Amino acid sequence: MDATEYVTKLATASRRAAAALAQAAGELRDGALRACAAAIRAARADLQAANAKDLARADEFGLTGAMVDRLRLTDKVVEGMAAAMEQVAAQTDPVGRTIAAYNRPDGLRIEKRRVPIGVIGIIYESRPNVTAEAAALCIKSANAVILRGGKEAMNSNLAVASAIREAVRGAGLPADAVAVIDTPDRAVVTALCKAEGLIDLLIPRGGEGLIRAVVEAATVPVIKHYTGNCHVYVHADADLQMAERIVINAKCQRPGICNAAETLLIDRAVAEEFLPRMAAKLVEAGVELRGCQRSRKLVEGMKPATDADWRTEYLELILAVRVVDGLDEAVHHINTYGSGHTDAIVTRSIAAADAFVARVDSASVMVNASTRLADGGVYGLGAEVGISTDKLHARGPMGAEDLTTYKWIVTGRGHLRD
Repeated sequence: MDATEYVTKLATASRRAAAALAQAAGELRDGALRACAAAIRAARADLQAANAKDLARADEFGLTGAMVDRLRLTDKVVEGMAAAMEQVAAQTDPVGRTIAAYNRPDGLRIEKRRVPIGVIGIIYESRPNVTAEAAALCIKSANAVILRGGKEAMNSNLAVASAIREAVRGAGLPADAVAVIDTPDRAVVTALCKAEGLIDLLIPRGGEGLIRAVVEAATVPVIKHYTGNCHVYVHADADLQMAERIVINAKCQRPGICNAAETLLIDRAVAEEFLPRMAAKLVEAGVELRGCQRSRKLVEGMKPATDADWRTEYLELILAVRVVDGLDEAVHHINTYGSGHTDAIVTRSIAAADAFVARVDSASVMVNASTRLADGGVYGLGAEVGISTDKLHARGPMGAEDLTTYKWIVTGRGHLRD
């Protein structure tokens, strides 16, 4: 069958599963998640064998080191998938939760209640753990999910999804609650994007090219995360030792991840003291520095930064550096060049922290903490289906509650409109 027929058949089955999930008790969905966690642990050897096939083709697919890192299913990653499913299961059920309820003067009862979105399509690259995390969050929120991973992770994704589907079926829910695309045909992505009436929401998770391609093709609503151009601003009143630790962690701990820092902003008042020793530690860690004119005067051998550097999500050991004339200029730089993902200030000043939080227009704003902490697991969500840089519906790490919408329930006693 062609791509449109393939997606129609898959999504039709997903809609039937979504209807069953919406009626399933929270205890049943949570039991299914715990069964999925056990199945993932039991299938560890099989998952890693499938993953080895994908890793063997990494060069063929031209994967970068960062992408290979995301692809690899280590023991820790497998255990992390299982643990995330258990954490999601332990959370309060978002479905059916009353957001607001009140009585009107005429006796009409108004209630606003959380409900599932329906069928969610998730398109992602190089990260088979997303298969488990996305499935967990969708089951928790009573949504059916259609998963389309990249061809570079096809064997891994199919293996993870197979274990999950069998566990879901065994727990008494339809296996089609979790569907996985089993073909690398790119036409399928286009068909997913056009499946109005069958798919209610698309969430692309990957590089900017993938996300823009989905947005441009889609007639189905899309939640986006284009880039993670994250900043750390070292304020004039910063604890400089703390700032050093935060900068190293934000840039170097996992540079290929979207919440890694890409630009360091340093207040002019502390630049002469702080920047040379910070630069030395970054260079020692293998980081290439690209700086403004004032930065380069303080650090010998630093490459000049271009306007493009301020806008770039490197996803590698490269860091743009700029000396700024105070908090106003730092905020202006972030709001001009940033992607609205995650930005941090290091300061001992409560007033400066409050001003930064109020004025920086990003999904996550950190005070005296690394940008690397912008994560659904760290935030207590158990897992995340993505990190939205949109402002509508959901923003930042998206957990189960972010995969619900709401309906209005209006109860009267024969009420009529005058």
